[in-house]
Amino acid sequence: MSAILSGALIGAVLAVVALQFGFWGFVLVVVFAAVGALVAALVTGRIDRNALTDVLTGRRSSR
Repeated sequence: MSAILSGALIGAVLAVVALQFGFWGFVLVVVFAAVGALVAALVTGRIDRNALTDVLTGRRSSR
């Protein structure tokens, strides 16, 4: 699936959610989608857990 098609599909789904559930439902769906993407990236190894922890705790690293 191309990036353009994926973006269009995601946009259509978010538009339906916004129309169906209103603003706060839309915000909730976006937040859960972002958390799901973060968890998936951590599990697959695309994001280093130690580096993420360092960033969130304010530590600087020379890695």
